[in-house]
Amino acid sequence: MVLFGLIGFPLGHSWSAAWFTEKFREEGGSNRSYHLFPLKDISEFPQLLQSHPGLKGLNVTIPYKEKIIPYLDELDETARSVGAVNTIQINHNNEKILTKGFNTDAPGFLQTITDPIPRCPALILGTGGAAKAVAYVLEEKKIAFTFVSRRKQGSRIISYQDLSSEIISQNRLIINATPIGMYPDTDDFPPIPYHFLSSQHYLYDLIYNPPETQFMKRGKAMKAMTMNGMQMLINQAELSYKIFLDIH
Repeated sequence: MVLFGLIGFPLGHSWSAAWFTEKFREEGGSNRSYHLFPLKDISEFPQLLQSHPGLKGLNVTIPYKEKIIPYLDELDETARSVGAVNTIQINHNNEKILTKGFNTDAPGFLQTITDPIPRCPALILGTGGAAKAVAYVLEEKKIAFTFVSRRKQGSRIISYQDLSSEIISQNRLIINATPIGMYPDTDDFPPIPYHFLSSQHYLYDLIYNPPETQFMKRGKAMKAMTMNGMQMLINQAELSYKIFLDIH
């Protein structure tokens, strides 16, 4: 049996196992299976590889997309540029296990940047691995952006407390790249001033579970357009599948 899986913690929100299991069934991969591997600490990663010799590929989710990098032998160009990994290809060379990290979040997100999403200055909520993938794409698209975090850090990262009416009006695209509002904490939402939003705003939540977050609902209440992360998730999963099976 050829084994694939997902590492992160916790993994109760994940849709990956169901998607890959169905994908393997559709493609005739009866000798392939996909498992969830909740790691309480990233230091458990080497032991995971040693204890599952049939493991050929892994997806990486919160909170390890950046922390996994020192444990990998190689990064592809996109993962190196983004500074985050969400897909790992695992190869066995005699007794040695070789790992290569990829980032399919960035191209998966890029494929969703179509009309009616505005090409205007953006706010990226969060500074983690998903936020870095979003920033990489916006830079490629020459869309100006500012990170929003709990604490202000220089000119590129402002705090939620800094979000004035002027800043909100100037940044009509707001992307939630944090896990705030993700299952099971579905009543939570990023602390932005929603009352400054208008019908000219577009709120993009990378969360897909639940399908409509409080972030999206509060945006809709102010007539803003909204989108969840399901299509990005599907896009990045398709790209991960090709990496796992070395399909070019």
